[in-house]
Amino acid sequence: MSEVDAQIARASEALERARERRSSLSRRAGRRREGTVIRRVGAIALADGLIIAIALMIGMVTPLGTLGAMIVMGLLIATTLVIAFARTDAAPTPEKLAEAPLKALPLQTEQWLEGQRLALPAPARTLIDSIGVKLETLSPQLARLDEREPAAAEVRKLVAEQLPELVKSYQQVPEPLRRTERNGATPDAQLVEGLKVIDQEIATMTAQLAQGDLDLLATRGRYLRIRYQGDEAL
Repeated sequence: MSEVDAQIARASEALERARERRSSLSRRAGRRREGTVIRRVGAIALADGLIIAIALMIGMVTPLGTLGAMIVMGLLIATTLVIAFARTDAAPTPEKLAEAPLKALPLQTEQWLEGQRLALPAPARTLIDSIGVKLETLSPQLARLDEREPAAAEVRKLVAEQLPELVKSYQQVPEPLRRTERNGATPDAQLVEGLKVIDQEIATMTAQLAQGDLDLLATRGRYLRIRYQGDEAL
């Protein structure tokens, strides 16, 4: 394979990873939207039902009349519209990332990174895709990790503090100066180098957390062999 073919293959792999990650984000975003719709429909039904119940109780004491019926109808319409068009959760911000539950941190960080994509240079976008894939792998492990564990604090510091700070520091540099070398490196290069370090650190953390699962699996496997193969030997 020639060097050109190798570069094309690497570019194709990077594009495929990016498509897969965006597809995964889209699927999860779709599930969140469906959940939001279901919750809103339930809230509308509950609120409207409560209004109707109160109106019926009042009607048992004194007739509502035409004016009362119109007031009830207006309340039903207003309540339905307010709940249906209430503002959804805003996109994650670095401040929200710092406060997010550990199990929600990977997805919220992915969403925040996706929002920064267009403001970053091409090499950094490739690293964002790589970080996104690793965060997706890390997500189920964090769902089982106690917030009080030292490992949880390390993950939170890296993903919710150091990563946003790196990107924000880069974005504060005026665009014309981002490709100007200073102290031996351009801001573009410094951003890419920092993202590489974070990408590697997330991979290391994932491997370390997975080691506990692998050890547990090996222990259970040994127990099963001793328990059942031992019984057969008897």
